[in-house]
Amino acid sequence: MADRSVPRSGGVSPDASADRGAGGAGGQLVDTHLGEIVLARAVSAYRAALGSRLIAGYALGSLAHGGFSPLVSDVDLGLILDDPLRAKDRLTIRTVARSVKAGGSALDQRLSVFWGTPATLQGQRRGGRFPPLDRLDLLDYGRLLTGRDVRAAVARPGDTELLVAGAEFALGYLGAEGAGLPGRLRGWARLRPRDNALDEIRTPSRLVARGPRRVTKIVLFPVRFLFTAQTGRVGTNTLAAERYLASAYAPAATLVTAALAWRRERPADDEATELLSRELIPLYVQYLDDHIARLQAVNRYRLADSFRRWRTRLLA
Repeated sequence: MADRSVPRSGGVSPDASADRGAGGAGGQLVDTHLGEIVLARAVSAYRAALGSRLIAGYALGSLAHGGFSPLVSDVDLGLILDDPLRAKDRLTIRTVARSVKAGGSALDQRLSVFWGTPATLQGQRRGGRFPPLDRLDLLDYGRLLTGRDVRAAVARPGDTELLVAGAEFALGYLGAEGAGLPGRLRGWARLRPRDNALDEIRTPSRLVARGPRRVTKIVLFPVRFLFTAQTGRVGTNTLAAERYLASAYAPAATLVTAALAWRRERPADDEATELLSRELIPLYVQYLDDHIARLQAVNRYRLADSFRRWRTRLLA
């Protein structure tokens, strides 16, 4: 795959090819169609709410680069609005998202909307919601659903920006409370009151009780962050796992392989708990040690110290 390829309608990404090999093209098309229904409803609602200010809408995530699973995947939508940014834009985006989520299905509830204007996506002003990792996904895999393609004007995040953004997100979503992450970034990670990844990593039975969506995110997120830090590319589940499994040191190879399968079919609780107990903490130690060194190398010492505290809590 070319590093900067942009699959469009009819394009085949590496993840999509892998899915066809594993489960057959027919099954994957049925799975994807379920997500596309949610996207279509959301795009229609945003067209009505935003009118001519909606320049473009894109499918992002696994509905763009392949690997979508109704069991665990989010439904990611990217919107680009006309400048200037308006004070009520954030409220409008949230209100429409809530109306779509009220559709009632599990996939409706997983709609995740990223948005900005040309000025915010070029870094000329603050605002919107398009973190660097998702901006990279837009550039490399975004699939145009409505409007005109204006990605040529979007600023490509650099390697250090991707590293720092991934580390901050990981602290919010995967790290321990008190690990040093500002409240605004814990909000970015969309934590809920019962989200305590550190406790779940240390007590796999609690993690398994949360279901396969939570399990697979906890296992595969560090693998994806390692991939992006090493390559500067979007860490899709398939590409990140392939690189991890081919590496000289892969202490969680069996777990990562299993997690890819768990995205399609829920595992037996006992089987998952036993495997998580063996390999999840070694995976996180590997990830944390890698990123501590990388963050120090780019002079992000405070963030590196937060990762050290996370590591200490993990092994306490």
